[in-house]
Amino acid sequence: MLQMPHQPLRVAAVPTQRAPVREDEAGPWHAEAVCRRDEAGLFFAPSKEPTAARLSREEAAKRVCARCPVMVECREHALLQPEPYGVWGGLTAAERRVVLARRRRREVELRKAAAAERVAQAG
Repeated sequence: MLQMPHQPLRVAAVPTQRAPVREDEAGPWHAEAVCRRDEAGLFFAPSKEPTAARLSREEAAKRVCARCPVMVECREHALLQPEPYGVWGGLTAAERRVVLARRRRREVELRKAAAAERVAQAG
């Protein structure tokens, strides 16, 4: 549903967790997320959002993330799930794909180095 420019954005609910959440004495990390309070509509794109509006909304979402006490936990959750949509932990879906690709390349490099080390030690 398209919103008229003078109407406030409707607040989207933050998706529920797909996997069991780490709980500690203070409760699950997402209970402390700033986006749970009043800016949740910034984090997920409305359908057919123009590029300029998307970029502006994502930057606003990232500013909210920057002041969030659980930003790192949120980012790791989104990378481990992986979350395909929205801004999580200060990263867009595209930025998370880049991080994941870098992590995969690093894992491959580390495995190659370990295998080469084993061959060198055996020989």
